[in-house]
Amino acid sequence: MSSFTKREQIVILIIVFIIISILGFEFFLRDIIKVDNSQLEVINNDDLIINEPADNSNSSDEEGTIIVHISGQVNRPGVVELENGKRVIDAVELAGGLKNDADIDRINLAKKLVDEEKIYVPKIGEEVSIELSESIATTSDQSQSGKVNINTCSKSDLVGLPGIGDVIADRIIEYRSTNKFSTIEDIKNVSGIGEKKFESIKDLITVK
Repeated sequence: MSSFTKREQIVILIIVFIIISILGFEFFLRDIIKVDNSQLEVINNDDLIINEPADNSNSSDEEGTIIVHISGQVNRPGVVELENGKRVIDAVELAGGLKNDADIDRINLAKKLVDEEKIYVPKIGEEVSIELSESIATTSDQSQSGKVNINTCSKSDLVGLPGIGDVIADRIIEYRSTNKFSTIEDIKNVSGIGEKKFESIKDLITVK
């Protein structure tokens, strides 16, 4: 058997190199596109979860301004403008402070205010009408234990709870208009109130 010429040897080497290169490239591609079938999940349209936009209302509670009307036993009754998140005591100070005969036992100076709220500071021994009583700063619907009754409380009481902003407060009020809360756990049926938020308010609310 005659030996290959030098030219034939070069051609054979080139062919062998091309074959090795092609095989090596195929293995390389196979490693790149290799997919672990055990980790592949097929998601149907029915399984898609659309996350509801986070309720950022509470983070904006301290931004902007609100306007409230304060009257009764204050030195300068009228409309005052405050930063959002301020409390009754702040409105009282802007109204010139309390008069000497103001009944401070019937108002909650620590109550957080909401826009367009009406505050009435009664006089000691004064009997007020139902209409005015709804404006007294202590009309927060709380039980003797100091808890907020989520079935009957005002929006301002709800906003005063940790993590509850204007948006969620409106949702709670809308929900209870057709569904009475039987237990405090029912509040988790309101969109935006998950387990974490419930844990932060459960000791502050009641349904009785």
